[in-house]
Order: sequence, then C-alpha cells, then structure tokens
Amino acid sequence: MAKEKMKTVRIIALREDRKRLLEHLQDSGLVQVRKTESGKKGFKKIDKSSQMQVFERNVQLTEHALKILDNIVPEKSGLLDSFKGRREVDPDEIGVIASKSGEVISACNKLVELDKLITDNSAEQVKIRSKLDMLDSWKNLDIPLNTTGTKSTAVFIGSLPEEYSEQKIKERLAEENPKLECELEIIHAGHGLTNFVMFVPISQKVMAEDCLRSLGYSRPMSPTSKIPKVKTEQLTAKSERLKEQSEQAEKEIASFAPMREDIKTTQDYFRIRSDKYSVINGLDHSKHVFVLDGYVPESDCEKLNALCTRVCDCVVEFDDAGDDAPVKLKNNKFAEPAEGILNMYSPPGKTDIDPTPILAFFFYFFFGMMFSDAGYGILMVIATGLMIKLFKPDKKMRNNLKLFQYCGISTTLWGFAFGSFFGDAPAVLYNTFTGNEMKMADFFLWPTLDPQKDALVLMIVSIAFGLIHILVGMGCKFIVCIRQKDYAGAFFDTGLWMLMLIGFAVLAAGMAFAPILVTVGAVIAIACAVGLVLTQGRGKKGIVGKAVGGLASLYDITGYVSDLLSYSRLLALGLTTGVMAQVFNMLSTMMGTNVLGIVFMILIFVIGHVINIGLNALGSYVHTMRLQYVELFSKFYEGGGKEFEPFSLNSKYIKIQEDK
Repeated sequence: MAKEKMKTVRIIALREDRKRLLEHLQDSGLVQVRKTESGKKGFKKIDKSSQMQVFERNVQLTEHALKILDNIVPEKSGLLDSFKGRREVDPDEIGVIASKSGEVISACNKLVELDKLITDNSAEQVKIRSKLDMLDSWKNLDIPLNTTGTKSTAVFIGSLPEEYSEQKIKERLAEENPKLECELEIIHAGHGLTNFVMFVPISQKVMAEDCLRSLGYSRPMSPTSKIPKVKTEQLTAKSERLKEQSEQAEKEIASFAPMREDIKTTQDYFRIRSDKYSVINGLDHSKHVFVLDGYVPESDCEKLNALCTRVCDCVVEFDDAGDDAPVKLKNNKFAEPAEGILNMYSPPGKTDIDPTPILAFFFYFFFGMMFSDAGYGILMVIATGLMIKLFKPDKKMRNNLKLFQYCGISTTLWGFAFGSFFGDAPAVLYNTFTGNEMKMADFFLWPTLDPQKDALVLMIVSIAFGLIHILVGMGCKFIVCIRQKDYAGAFFDTGLWMLMLIGFAVLAAGMAFAPILVTVGAVIAIACAVGLVLTQGRGKKGIVGKAVGGLASLYDITGYVSDLLSYSRLLALGLTTGVMAQVFNMLSTMMGTNVLGIVFMILIFVIGHVINIGLNALGSYVHTMRLQYVELFSKFYEGGGKEFEPFSLNSKYIKIQEDK
C-alpha cells in the first residue's frame, strides 16, 4: 500500500513556446498546476478571463443545444451504452474540429432560437386557450364585448357571481332602484355565474351602474372590439398557425440530429481550451518567459523532464513537496479497483497510510460472503468481463467493472462454500423432473455450510471475521503511531486494546474447545484491563483524575462489542440471498412439468433471480461499504487529503489518442 511521493516542479520557458508546451502537458496529464501569488520581481499575471468566458459560454451553448436535440429527437442508446468509453480522436483531428467550430456554434444558436420560438408559441397558446375559454361563454353575443352604448342607450356587458334567470335579475334590480328602466338578455348561465347584456337609457347609466355593482357586477376580462364568434375564429386560426409554426420548428430541429456528434466534440474542444486558459491565468509572465509551478509524482519526474525538453528549450526544476501536496495512490491490479471506494470517503491525509489494499481485500471478501451464490457470482464475472472486452471503457469505469468482477469471484467461492447455485436450483430441477429426492449438498464433492441450518456457526464465523477486520484496522493505527513516534499511543492506546480483544477471543474459543484457553484468555484480558486503567488517564491532572480516566476508558469495551455485532449482517445478507432464491425456485415449479408449466418455470425463474440479484447485490454493496467506512476506518483513518488532479484533457465525449 502506497501513496506516490510527490515533488514540486517549476518549468521556465519562453512565452513563444507557451501554447505548444501547455498543449503537450495537457495531453500527458503528468502535472497538477499550482496557482501561486505573483511576487516575483519582473513577473505578472495575464488576465485571460474574457477568453475563458467565451469558451465557457460556448460549452454551455452546446450543452443546451444537445438537450434541445434530446427533447425532440432522443439519441438512440442501449442499456449498456453507459459502459462505453469516450470516442477516440486522432490529435490531427483537433484542427478539423477547431475549423468547424464556428459552423457548429452557429447551428447551436439556431437550435436555441428554434427552441425559444417553440417555447414562446407554447406560452402564447396558453394565453389563447385562456381567452377561448372566456369567449366560449359569450359565443351567443352578437355585439362586441367592449360595447358601452350609443348616443341614447347605455350598454352593460358583464357577469354576476350567481346563476340568475332574466326575471330574477330584473327583480333584484327593481329592489335596488324601482325607477331603473332596462332590457336585458342572458347570454350564458351556469357554474355559479351569469353572463348578460343590459340596455338602459343613457340618462340612467349611473343609476344602472350603481345597481349592478351592488349585485357584484364585473366586466369581461380583455374585452374585444370583435363579436365573440369572430374573435373566437381569429384566435383559433392563430392557434393553428402557432401549432404549425412549432411543428415546423421541431422538424427543423430534428434536421440537426446528424450534427449531434459534431456538437459533442466541439463542446469538448471548448472545454479543453477553457481549462488551458484557466491555467494561463495562474502563470507568472515576464516580457519574454513564463513560469509554471505544480506537483508531479516522483515516478513521473524523468518522463516530465524529457517531455518538456523535447518540446522546447526550458528549465525544469524539481523539489520535495510539503504536507499540503495532493495525493496520488499507487496500487497493484488487485487493489486499484477499490481506489474509487476510498476516494468516495476521502483521499489519505498527510499522516495516513494508504488503506486501499486492505479495503480491497475485505470489500471483495465481505461482498462475496453477503451475496454468496455461485451462480450469481459466475454471472457477475462473465458480464463484467464482456463489458470490459466489448466496450473498452475509460479507466474509471474499467476499475468499477473490475471491482465487481473481483466481487463476483468472491461471491462464486462463497457460493460453493455455502452450497448455493441460483439458490437450490439444481436440486429443485432434478427433483421436479425425476421425482427423486436430492439435496444441494449431494451436488458438491466437498462439505458445505447451509446458512439456514448452520446459522449459529455462521454467526460465530461472521463475528470472528469482524474481529479480524477490527484488529487489522487497529494494527494500521499502531503503525501510524509508530511512524509518528507516538510510542505511548501505539502501545497503550492501541496495543493494549488489541491484546484485550485477542484475550476475549481466546477466552471464547476456550469455552467452546479447550478449557485451558479460558484461563489464558482471561489472564490476557485482565492484564490488559489493568494496563488500560494505569495508562489511559495519563493525560489527566492529579492521581484521582488519572485513576478516573483509566477506569472510564474500560467503558469503550461496549463500543467494540457493538462494532462486532455489526458483522452479523454478513450472515443476515447471505441468508436473505439464499432464502429469496429458494422461494423463487419453489414458485417456478408450481405449475408442474407440462409445456405451460415449463414456460411458467422459465419466466418465474428468470424474473425472480433478476429481482434477487438486483436487490441483494445493492444490499451487499451498501453494507460492505458501511463495514469499511464505519467499522474499519474509524479505527485508524482520518482522510482529508486532496486528490491529485492533473492538468489534462477534461473531455466528456472524446479521448485524444496518444502519440504512437
């Protein structure tokens, strides 16, 4: 287990070589650029913010254009396409992408313009529908809604907030003012609303308005100068025009679908340029030279030096990095897939050791014990192997697939140990089609454990593995303390607890196998308890404080007991996987062995085991992570480091081929 030793690097080169050197550094991904405060005499920063904003706007524009295309003409993709790696592009093709970028950006602007037209038309359609709904209740009116009267007559067009008949309105108006003379017509009445038109002498206009207001009179919303029927026809025609316009815009958007790949590559081109200009912003420049400061793994120093001197005349200086240097992990093929799990938690801090190999071993081990079915494990190994072979994924996705491939191997081994192959499928199928009685144990040449019958044994085994897991974590803490020359912490705070737990384990083993071990375990545990009482209060003041601190430390044993009980999930998840598989096997044979029964059997078998794989693979993954993060890392791991982030081609869709 190792963290790569980091070096600081300073590259001094001519300004005229800046573009070429940065492009090669970006291609190589060897160095993490470090932003420094400009304090060197004769040097200053160059502001490239305006260029970066242009590039970033283009990235956002292309992202928006792709979303627009996906809404109208979704990209055809299969279930497994997410495992595919980025499209490889020859370095010479970057120039072609750059030359076509203007055309692509124009196309993206056109897509945005068409999408805005569709959006605006949709908003206008909402307004039209609202107006049509309002006009629908006035469709029998044969005068414009904004009519207010003639020279001799006042006209009131509006609504009352209740359902009225013509006679009822006249009666209510007479109650308000008996002198009012009017003629009215109900245009529409229903849903607690009455639309009407009323005519009164011009001399009684104010009187009529006062009477109507007392009844809750309101004028129509957005009255028009057109007869409602005519206005309705106009709005309907406009709605049809907008609909046709939007449909035409959608067809035009769909015509850009063949440009989808060009838009993706152009987006990456501008993303790469934005990253480069971001780096330029942090460099120190004089009139003729520029200075780049950064971090590089010690193993890559020679490669970086050779690259820089090959590209241009420059000075490359290396020095030891401080505690604030980023972390780059270096592990073998077995442990490397687990680096993603570690980084999800946190990269190692300056005092941490790299726990990836330990994490990898126990992750594979515990996952397999929880999933524990040889059939499922073989499927995982084959499926992940095919995905790696066929799709050639990026390093990150490849490591994720390798992680599950190793978990599949562990699952297969534990499945054979538990005598589980798609649950008890071989025995169920054999018994169903032959009428004989055969157990799963009869199919294996070695003795197996049945999680249902041997649950107590497996519980003990699970807790024993948990004890080993915890002791390994404490052993790592012991090593960390020794490295920091904290010998008291190593021997008193960690060593004594390790010995005490071992003592309890020996005592428990003695109760089951050999009485003499009970005495040995008890002596070890008591001696360690005395040692803890004498040493754990050493930081307290006074004899009483030291004694109380030492005695109080023994309470921590409850925490270790709780931690050990957490490993019972190894049995629980393994039992769940097996029981669910057996239930689906039993259900699949319910219809017998006739043609219909065989079809039913295949259907239930496939669906049932797919469900079981999905649920219990997820459960095994989550609970295995919990055992690493909570039970193991809490014993020694602090984290808080910064992951090494090299200046590289930060592309989403394309991968630049390496120079051969």
